[in-house]
Amino acid sequence: MRYLSVTETAKIWKISERSVRNYCARGRVPGAFLEGRIWRIPESAERPKRADRQTARPAALLDILRDEKRSRYSGGIYHKTQIELTYNSNHIEGSRLTHDQTRYIFETNTIGVADEVLNVDDVIETVNHFRCIDLIIEQAEAALTEKFIKELHLILKCGTSDSRKEWFAVGDYKKMPNEVGGMDTALPEETAEKVRELLDGYDSREEKTFEDILDFHVRFERIHPFQDGNVTQRHQQKAA
Repeated sequence: MRYLSVTETAKIWKISERSVRNYCARGRVPGAFLEGRIWRIPESAERPKRADRQTARPAALLDILRDEKRSRYSGGIYHKTQIELTYNSNHIEGSRLTHDQTRYIFETNTIGVADEVLNVDDVIETVNHFRCIDLIIEQAEAALTEKFIKELHLILKCGTSDSRKEWFAVGDYKKMPNEVGGMDTALPEETAEKVRELLDGYDSREEKTFEDILDFHVRFERIHPFQDGNVTQRHQQKAA
């Protein structure tokens, strides 16, 4: 069987190359497969029929994210989600990687810099952040648990300089008091109970609104269950 490229198929079907890739990524072209990052499309494949906009059920965002993740589709919502969430989250935490550097690491799994010094932890946490988002996408329909939250922290910090500090407790709740933005957070001995209370209230809601998610995030940050954040000078000296 002869296979065509996306460009060749787009010309035959008289649609954009982006549309062809979308059809392939969503499994609507029988026999199409990825060879590396290049779609191979059977010469005999017919253009998928456009769904009736009035009757068709739009694909759920989660389904699209999972499809694009599995196919490693470039330029879609999964691609954008990985880069934007990772860059902005890490930037808030003080990462000095630029948006372009974050995108380059995601797209090529390499670091392209010239005459510049990069912080190793910034690079490691960026790669780990991609892994965390992948895990969240795959487990999105499961109940949120302490175990899952700790697993995300373990993945995020794996291989960083923090993971080599015995007192940092990677993948577990904090052992020493910390603060965020000059504000005190829950004490270590209070953390587990406060997280369980937060999760019980959140998971008990059958339908979670955007306001529920925002409220969860604010309360979670006030607990700040992991050692990330600023440890008070007295406790830093003690740990050292």
